[in-house]
Amino acid sequence: MNFDFKEEQLQFADALRRWVERGYDFERRRAIVRSESGVDDGAWATLAELGMTALPVPEEHGGFGGDAVDMFVVMQELGRGLVVEPYLATVLGAEFLRLGGAHGELLAKVAGGELKLACALGERQSRHDLNDIATRAARVDGGWRLDGEKKAVLHGAAAGVLVVSARGSGSQRDAAGISLFAVPADIPGVTVTGYRTLDGMCAADVRFDGAVVPESSLIGREGEGGSILEAAADYGAGLLCAEALGAMQALFDTTLDYLKTRQQFGVPIAKFQALQHRMADMVIHLEQARSMALLAAVRLAKGNPDERRRTVSAAKYRVGQAARFIGQQAIQLHGGMGVTDELPASHYFKRLAMIELTLGDSDHHLARFAALPGFAEAAA
Repeated sequence: MNFDFKEEQLQFADALRRWVERGYDFERRRAIVRSESGVDDGAWATLAELGMTALPVPEEHGGFGGDAVDMFVVMQELGRGLVVEPYLATVLGAEFLRLGGAHGELLAKVAGGELKLACALGERQSRHDLNDIATRAARVDGGWRLDGEKKAVLHGAAAGVLVVSARGSGSQRDAAGISLFAVPADIPGVTVTGYRTLDGMCAADVRFDGAVVPESSLIGREGEGGSILEAAADYGAGLLCAEALGAMQALFDTTLDYLKTRQQFGVPIAKFQALQHRMADMVIHLEQARSMALLAAVRLAKGNPDERRRTVSAAKYRVGQAARFIGQQAIQLHGGMGVTDELPASHYFKRLAMIELTLGDSDHHLARFAALPGFAEAAA
């Protein structure tokens, strides 16, 4: 299989990397994280100017129609730069709208950088099972009434529209009976409570108390949102794998630079064989994670549901294991400096820890992989 990127993809990655180096360096990021909003409108405008917000949007809605491989190179650079802007949340929300086959006006606004989205999916009891939904959707005259609460909504406070999963029928964990809605964040009955996560990102809890939305807010068909929810979550997990890959590469690079600079007994500690062995182990984990993350992007782009489920879960598990190993090794190799706020290492490690927990942790995806058809027969 040819894993070489196209020239256009490399140009996107190069433009994004140059912007990160010039306008979104580590100190600038720290200042943004410490700000009241936790994001930067100027940075968002630059992402839109570079075409990043238009990349995943279909061409008929003003976008470039980029697939998961195109997004792979973008997310990798965002991970390398530790960018905290609401890009992932917006792109994932756009994927829900695309799969729903409607809401072209919202997608056009996303493409132009005019609209930020967030996905209100998880609940207090659901952990990693996105089908575990207690939020209710009931029909009313001309639309729907939503009641319930969503937890840890990434960039929920910055979003103009929320993609919300709610249950209209069935038991709490059924795949059937789930409906999806595009809900304006400022309508009566919607309460958004924002806070920061340990990696410097913004998240929010969102409560719906009799929030009424029109029939046109429905994404896809009533009660049949489970398949869209699963496909979009896999898409998001694939993007997270790419972001983690960029963060791991940057963390490895900064650790290697530190070992070449830090001296002990009059020589750089990079000359110590024991530390060289640990760096070699980090390279092995990094390259294995790279292969799986890229394979997941290819499978997502091809659109085969069975291959998508299998490969995304395998990638999320392998990337999660690599992120933990590389993060721990990097912190230890930096010594006491590794946990300080002044060095990038601790920030990369915290972001990798959050990526591992988002849209299913390693244990969740390992169990999902093992439960897929064909695994038991192959193991036997």
